[in-house]
Amino acid sequence: MCGICGIVRFDGLRPNDHSLHAMISRVPHRGPDAQGIWSGDACGLAHARLSIIDLAGGAQPLSNEDGTLWITFNGEIFNYRELHAELEARGHRFATRSDTEVIVHAFEEWGEGCVERFNGQWAFSIWDTRLQRLFASRDRLGVRPFFYTKTASGEFVFASEIKSLLAHPGVRAEIDPLALDEIFTTWATVPPRTIFRGIHELPPGCSLLLDRSREVVRDYWNIDYSAGDSSRGEDDYADELLELLIDATQLRLRADVPVGAYLSGGLDSSLTTALIRHFTDAPLKTFSVAFEDAEFDESRYQREVVERLGTEHHELRVTNADIGRAFPEVIRHAERPILRTAPAPLFLLSRLVREQGYKVVITGEGADEMLGGYDIFKEAKVRRFWARQPESKLRPQLLRQLYPYMPGIRSQPDAYLQAFFRVRSEDAASPFFSHLPRWELTSWIKQFLSADVKAEIAGRDVADEMASRLPAAFGDWPAFCRSQYIETKYLLPGYILSSQGDRMAMAHSVEGRFPFLDVRVAEFAAKLPPRLKMKGLDEKYLLKRIAKSFVPESILARPKQPYRAPDARSFFGTPESPLSFDYVDELLSPERIREAALFDPLAVSRLVEKARKGKVTSARDNMALVGILSTQLVVDQFVETRSVKVKGFDAMPQRAQRIAK
Repeated sequence: MCGICGIVRFDGLRPNDHSLHAMISRVPHRGPDAQGIWSGDACGLAHARLSIIDLAGGAQPLSNEDGTLWITFNGEIFNYRELHAELEARGHRFATRSDTEVIVHAFEEWGEGCVERFNGQWAFSIWDTRLQRLFASRDRLGVRPFFYTKTASGEFVFASEIKSLLAHPGVRAEIDPLALDEIFTTWATVPPRTIFRGIHELPPGCSLLLDRSREVVRDYWNIDYSAGDSSRGEDDYADELLELLIDATQLRLRADVPVGAYLSGGLDSSLTTALIRHFTDAPLKTFSVAFEDAEFDESRYQREVVERLGTEHHELRVTNADIGRAFPEVIRHAERPILRTAPAPLFLLSRLVREQGYKVVITGEGADEMLGGYDIFKEAKVRRFWARQPESKLRPQLLRQLYPYMPGIRSQPDAYLQAFFRVRSEDAASPFFSHLPRWELTSWIKQFLSADVKAEIAGRDVADEMASRLPAAFGDWPAFCRSQYIETKYLLPGYILSSQGDRMAMAHSVEGRFPFLDVRVAEFAAKLPPRLKMKGLDEKYLLKRIAKSFVPESILARPKQPYRAPDARSFFGTPESPLSFDYVDELLSPERIREAALFDPLAVSRLVEKARKGKVTSARDNMALVGILSTQLVVDQFVETRSVKVKGFDAMPQRAQRIAK
């Protein structure tokens, strides 16, 4: 895993090496092992390397034999050995054992279609010196990031992280109110939009082609939930899923450095850890987050799995104050507003992983999206059942049972639940039926926006814009699969794999690998009958079936508990044990709110006062507080002042350094 960046210009001037060096120097955390720069007449590429495969021979930027193709690559192609053998049989000759060189030769052999042969997680750019053309690609599900923009002088600039783009003298950061509107609805921006106006994100499953006359973004893959073979039995499906997961896990152990595993105490990470123990002879260290706050702690289950599997385990116990202290750095790496503090403990966990000498971890991310594990899928199923008889007194009782960790929901009257969960016939007709309650709850944050921002987003409907981008076959898919598509297409890459994934792991030079996001697993799961994903209200039914032989029964039987962390309490504590951070006080002060001009100072002050008294307890209040604070941090770190270099490392702006102390 690495950091990449580059500059392309067609005005006859050579890309500036100083700019390339400045850009790649902003992301030493992505590649602390080496840096490299190559520049030609119209294109310059740079690379920061995290050495994992072919430690001696995989330096980048890398070229083919005659120097006509140059690549800078971030990620892993897990089936590179098989592709290497196939390409060698076709006459290609290799100078390294790296997967990077496999990409170059695959591009020579198959052109843009080479990406369809890759099983991996990637973001790369290849410059063709003969055709004066750039080809860039991002993996199918958006594990690895790719951002780009154009300067006023016409330079095309790209990078793994936005902070690299901002190191180019022609790029500036300006908050896009339309992006705030999207984040404060769906938790993420909708690519190609980012939080910064004019800076774009290459969507997952897309490639980009750039030459003197055109800039074209093309889909090369999209998840398809069209019905599969309905004649197969459960045993057949279970056998194939297990076989795929075993191979996907084994592929992700390919590395020339040790590979560890995250262990949350849930089914998904417990199973991937068990598969490593049962089907490889690799020694295994596991890592987990435990919380001081019992409401969020899952360490009991983590220890049961460790005892069963006999791993060498490392537990990080996180306090509310730990989260509050880390939060400015979390946002510096996330480069976007977030609505929950959940990324912070993962930021701290990756630091522990790195301190233990590990660069790679296997995790269970993606199982909920692929195999039907989220409460939102269960909730949508109950809501559809209720919507068939909206006046029923019995059907809403099912919803009260879904959220044992949210007593506020359980105590509400039926009329409130009916309004909150949107069970009217017109709601049921929406393509986003499954997500309407979540999006409406999140949108409550918008009441805190300033009058100017409200005016700019007035009359806009984020859902309507998203609906125009849905696949033509979307309406023909089962309702359950439509819910999965929305979660997989938007929240997974926009939040889970970015703010909680790539950014928090790579902050400490750690690469995450995800067996459940193997393309074969994803495509197999998409064709599964919905009844095998959720049988009745039993989530991840088929996965639980194959997991019985590998994980403790207590893990299979435990109630679903989503990964969460303390929100308002991380910044203000409780009345009995208050917390205070200078950066929180300053950034949420009326003066700084007014200066940023994104939120209403009076409304924010009321929310802050409520938090100081320990009265921010609802989900919407917590999201609002975290969303406002994280947005203010984005403004402070990327917009108000230019970042500075300290001893060659990327650093927060001077003000942010001061207030984070």
